[in-house]
Amino acid sequence: MYSALSAGAIGVSVSDLASHLAAAKVGGFAGIELGGGALLEAAQTPSLLTDAGIKAAGFGLPVDFRQDTPPSEESLENLRKSAAAAASIGLDRCATWILPMSDTRTFDENFEFHVSRLAPLAAILAEEGVRFGLEFVGTPSLRAAGKYEFVYDLAGMLELAAAVGPNAGLLLDCWHWHTSEGTVEEIEAVPESKIVYVHVNDAPEGVGLADLQDNDRRLPLETGVIDLAGFIGALRNIGYEGPVVAEPFSKRLKGLESDEARLQETGESLRKLLA
Repeated sequence: MYSALSAGAIGVSVSDLASHLAAAKVGGFAGIELGGGALLEAAQTPSLLTDAGIKAAGFGLPVDFRQDTPPSEESLENLRKSAAAAASIGLDRCATWILPMSDTRTFDENFEFHVSRLAPLAAILAEEGVRFGLEFVGTPSLRAAGKYEFVYDLAGMLELAAAVGPNAGLLLDCWHWHTSEGTVEEIEAVPESKIVYVHVNDAPEGVGLADLQDNDRRLPLETGVIDLAGFIGALRNIGYEGPVVAEPFSKRLKGLESDEARLQETGESLRKLLA
């Protein structure tokens, strides 16, 4: 496993590949998330990555599949370009999140909707050898925000991924694993090939599961509320060697005096975790 930077998740502004790489160097990250122009730039000048000694860790799905109308051909073509660019630099991980509720679709209707929307996207990614990570959202307050509950845990997302395509698996976030009351044993039962991407963070102290807010988290190991030793240990036991990204959504972290401080504190938290 190696640490990777998602700059936006910690309130750091980056604009192009050079600024991504500079930020990663400041925090001591081994990899970076890429998207949009930075991904295409990396494909055009891959030596920038290799010269910096930084890995391309993953990229977010550049298609809005959640609307009532199917994605446009233009957005599908953008996905094809992104997948080809990623493949050209050895980047084989793309990911998105799945909302755990709906106001308009029952569980079965929502399952069918997601398969119909995501399977074609997975197929486009598969053409370039790119894996597709689907993130379940376990936060109870979000699950209760819609009329109909949808997939919100590891087992359910594995089932959806299997229906989406053979290259689909999990974006596993320890927050959502914790809030869905997941166990170490269920992680250890997942084939390593089905863990596409990993997010880590911690939860605030003294807040019950039902009262946790999805956008109020902590850096990994900051509070000890989430069993991160068990989480990382389970991933190590199944042989996961991919990127680990901090996604703390922390007001305290974003309130630090500089990007440098945010990068250094986040990088140090990941080093401690992976050690």
